[in-house]
Amino acid sequence: MPKKPQSAPIDGALVIDKPSGRTSHDVVDAVRRIVGFRQIGHLGTLDPLATGVLVLLLGRATRLAQFYVGRRKRYDSTFRFGFATDTYDADGEPVGPDTAPQIDRAEIERLAAARIGTFPQMPPPYSAKKINGRPAHELARMKKPVELKAVEIEVYDFRVNEVSGSQAKFSIECASGTYIRSLAHDMGEALGCGAHLAEITRTAVGEFTLDQAVKLEDLESAAKQGDFARYVIPLERMLPELPSVTLLPLVEKRVRHGAKFTVQLAQIQLGRTNAAQGATTELNSGEWKPARLRVFNHDERLIAIAEAVVLGTYQPVVVLDAEA
Repeated sequence: MPKKPQSAPIDGALVIDKPSGRTSHDVVDAVRRIVGFRQIGHLGTLDPLATGVLVLLLGRATRLAQFYVGRRKRYDSTFRFGFATDTYDADGEPVGPDTAPQIDRAEIERLAAARIGTFPQMPPPYSAKKINGRPAHELARMKKPVELKAVEIEVYDFRVNEVSGSQAKFSIECASGTYIRSLAHDMGEALGCGAHLAEITRTAVGEFTLDQAVKLEDLESAAKQGDFARYVIPLERMLPELPSVTLLPLVEKRVRHGAKFTVQLAQIQLGRTNAAQGATTELNSGEWKPARLRVFNHDERLIAIAEAVVLGTYQPVVVLDAEA
């Protein structure tokens, strides 16, 4: 009989300050080595060029990933105008000579403002988008045709922070699935001089911010001292926008078996409505979300996430085994 996988010794979210030049999978592998267990997932990758917020889920927190789909993102980025690249970023090969234009801030601000809202965006040819089951970047590197389709995205904030010579710095808040590389490329085409993404730092994924992030070397140092848990955001502090309820032991037992349960309106505590410092202005993109509830036991441990069936009646959709 195969052995049951050993449970992770700690559950929660870990915000890593990803270094430039390493893939997100490199970072996950590094954290697995540092903390000594493999039950680690992530809430969306970053390109190797990018730095900043990479959210990892440890242990049972991986089961909460489904509730984070659609989290908004915030970025600080630098666009370099004068030439485009085949990857739309600084890691690619130049497409044409560098014209080094002196760009006009008013024109850049006009173009940025025009890109606030919902519109179709063409993903970069060097991306993870699938074409007949294969990532586009694999086909692009083999010099095979890459026929991508535009995807509707939404940009909530596109702010110009600085313009100097042929470079401009921006702060951008956008829906999940937006390519900042494509925003740079398209803005360069609009100006007629080409552009690419020179630098990018992700500063927030929903409630997870750069202020919470730890560098890999600091995490490794803490792990050697047996103290890496101080960087982990516990299950009980995750999904803070969802309302919560604390159940009596008899009802808790029903929830642990996945059975429906009823609560009174007065028992429900509202979730956090104000954004934390540095977080996105709203946690989710605009799509509809079902009425969900965080379920706690009397030891103040998160035991389940439930969805409303009818008013006052909830069905557990994820049950967390507190004894695991």
